[in-house]
Amino acid sequence: MQDEQIERESMDFDVVIVGGGPSGLSAAIRLRQLALQAGLDEFMVCVVEKGSEFGAHTLSGAVIEPRALDELIPDWKEKGAPLNVPVSEDRIYYLNSAKRSTKVPDGLVPAPMHNHGNYIVSLGNVVRWLAEQAEELEVMMFPGFPASDILYNDDGSVRGVLTGDMGVASDGSKKPGYEPGYELNAKYTIFAEGCRGHLGKRLITRLALNKTTVHNHKVTGFKEYGEVNQSSK
Repeated sequence: MQDEQIERESMDFDVVIVGGGPSGLSAAIRLRQLALQAGLDEFMVCVVEKGSEFGAHTLSGAVIEPRALDELIPDWKEKGAPLNVPVSEDRIYYLNSAKRSTKVPDGLVPAPMHNHGNYIVSLGNVVRWLAEQAEELEVMMFPGFPASDILYNDDGSVRGVLTGDMGVASDGSKKPGYEPGYELNAKYTIFAEGCRGHLGKRLITRLALNKTTVHNHKVTGFKEYGEVNQSSK
C-alpha cells in the first residue's frame, strides 16, 4: 500500500508499461516506432520489470509463429533475433492408454496446430533480444523494479504506478540502505503483467471488469516432446 508519509521521487512519462515480457516489450517498441515516425522524439515510454534482468522470469521454451515479429521488426533476422531452429516436423498422437498411442493423420490435425514455418525458441532469449531492440529505440528500461501499487487521479483514472521500496525486511522494517519506491506518472499505463498479475487483479476488482463474465474453470493438459539430432549440438 502507498505510504503518504514517505517522501518519494517521481518521474513523468507518456506511457508506463508494467511487465517486461514479450507483450510489454513489443508494445514499447511499437509505441516508440510510431512516435519516431510522427517526429515525436521526446515521446517517453518506460518499462518496469520485476526480474533482475529482462528475461529472468521467462523460463519456458516456446514455438513462435513469426508473423507478428515480421510486422514489428521486419529485419529481425539481420538484427540477430534468436530464432534459429525452424520446426521440421509435427507429430500429434492420441493417447489410447498409459502404454498405447495412435498417430493422428496430418489431414485431421487442425490448422492452428500445424507448426510449419514456426521456430522453436528459448522465450527468455527472445525477451532479452526484444529488450535490446527497445533500448535502441530509447525506451526507458527499469529491470529489478517491481510495480507494487497503482496510482490514481482524483477522478479514479489511473495515473501511473508505484515501484516497490528497496531494503525492507520480511517483518516490514527498514533495513540499512532503505530506498523508497518511485512514483512513475504517465498519461497512459499499460498493464502487461500476465494473466495473474497482482495489479491487474486489483483493477479488475476496482473497476468491476469481470461483472459480466461467466466464471468457468477448465483445464486442458498437454505434453510436448522435442527430439534434437545429436549432430546439431
